[in-house]
Amino acid sequence: MASPRFPYQPQLEPDVVTAWYEGVCPATKQLCRLPRTKNAEAIARELMAELRENPDFNWEGKMYGVLLAEMATGQRVFLKAFSGLLKGEKVLPGWVPPMDGGDRLILEEQEILAQLRQIRREIQRLETLPERKTYQTLQQQWQTKIAQFNQERRQKKQVRRQKREVYQTHLTGAELAQAIAALEEESRQESNNKRDLKQARDQEIDPLAAMIHQADQNLQSLRQRRKTLSRTLQKQMHQVYRLKNFQGESKAIADLFPTGLPTGTGDCCAPKLLNYAAKQNLKPLAMAEFWWGKNSPDKQVGEFYLACEERCQPILGFLLSGLGGKSFQDILTTPEIPLEIIYEDHSLIAIHKPAGLPSIPGRSSQTYDSAFSRLRRDYQDIFLVHRLDQDTSGILLFAKNAETQQNLQTQFRRRKIHKEYEALLEEKIQRPEGMITLPLWADPGDRPRQKVDAQRGKPSETYFVKLDSHRLKLKPITGRTHQLRVHCAHPDGLNNPILGDRLYGNRAAPRLHLQATALTFMHPETKNPHTIQSAPEF
Repeated sequence: MASPRFPYQPQLEPDVVTAWYEGVCPATKQLCRLPRTKNAEAIARELMAELRENPDFNWEGKMYGVLLAEMATGQRVFLKAFSGLLKGEKVLPGWVPPMDGGDRLILEEQEILAQLRQIRREIQRLETLPERKTYQTLQQQWQTKIAQFNQERRQKKQVRRQKREVYQTHLTGAELAQAIAALEEESRQESNNKRDLKQARDQEIDPLAAMIHQADQNLQSLRQRRKTLSRTLQKQMHQVYRLKNFQGESKAIADLFPTGLPTGTGDCCAPKLLNYAAKQNLKPLAMAEFWWGKNSPDKQVGEFYLACEERCQPILGFLLSGLGGKSFQDILTTPEIPLEIIYEDHSLIAIHKPAGLPSIPGRSSQTYDSAFSRLRRDYQDIFLVHRLDQDTSGILLFAKNAETQQNLQTQFRRRKIHKEYEALLEEKIQRPEGMITLPLWADPGDRPRQKVDAQRGKPSETYFVKLDSHRLKLKPITGRTHQLRVHCAHPDGLNNPILGDRLYGNRAAPRLHLQATALTFMHPETKNPHTIQSAPEF
């Protein structure tokens, strides 16, 4: 079988990180990371171009992935993988094979895969029935014919109305009654003609509609059967699949997570790629996963995504173990970033949040430290009013009682609080000032990145003023997540990312050069306008 390794020549040196695959190893309690980079995305786009040319890859939606790695000799190679089955097969030339251990269930697997292939062929046949196209064509033809009939009928009705008015003016007695009766008979005949037209339509297209309805019911049953078979196979595979990481450890999925994992765990492309690289002593450099085939409710063809939270994220920490990272002990002993109080009275407090410190605690142990958790150590009652991105520095407001919190949050919600930010951009700023309006959508498959999406996005507005060649003042009207970062970086915005933006930018820097520099609100107690300012750190 053809080797899944392909030689690679770097396209971009140094490479640029666009996102991170992360996980905490359940044994070592170490946070391990592997980047998604511009070079990995370039390899993925070349793979997309290959998939586009072959119809076999376009009939169903699934995740694909590539891994850029380095051999012991220093030579760079890349691997490619698919999730689940591809064209009804688990193993195809040139693609990374599935996990070790599957040979212990080879007979059961072959039987189930044969059934799945038959189901796939039948699904394709039912989805591409020629009667579907015939039905659509006839339906359009009949819609046109009936619409034309209705138009002519409306015109004739108008003519009859005019004739009726003339008859009632110039005719009387039996002559009038006879003329009116003729008009009514003409109307009845047109109603009969419309009924006959609809009957002719139904006679022609109803049999096709019934056939297609039956085919759709069969499709639903086949898809349910396919899901049941897949789940049965996956439950068996969890008992025998073995994962290998870069520490040299090898364990069965069922041993790693005895409480169980969703079906399909281990068959996604990220685990396949990492497991194969660990087995072959390849050093991973970067990985990129993307969706291809057909759009799904939460994934779009050609878009990049991080590891799925349901199946991949629980085992990602184990698979990445050995690549290095920051242990929980290191995190606990890391000196705190100083927290500066810039304003305080008996109802509220404003701090200068440093870049890199979260506003609130995260879900995991390595993100326990935050502005909120620190204030809770010193204040018995402290209430969150709003948030700043972890990478953004500047003014962060807290309340000392629930009434003040509610008052301030209402002002935020009603856009009565005016915010100002300063930012340094990667390139020279061309426009002196203006308004940016873009619809932002949080892609659930690519968190925490935000995207511009006209259909699903929420409106967002930012007013900007150029301060010098690279410095910008930003006044957000709305408060969407990452709004200022996307508005600066997106081609329909300024097309000029904020310096140090690891999600949307191109140039690395020690920090994100974005700071909340001013906040103006109505003080909840004095009822007077109140402004808090913080000088930029950069």
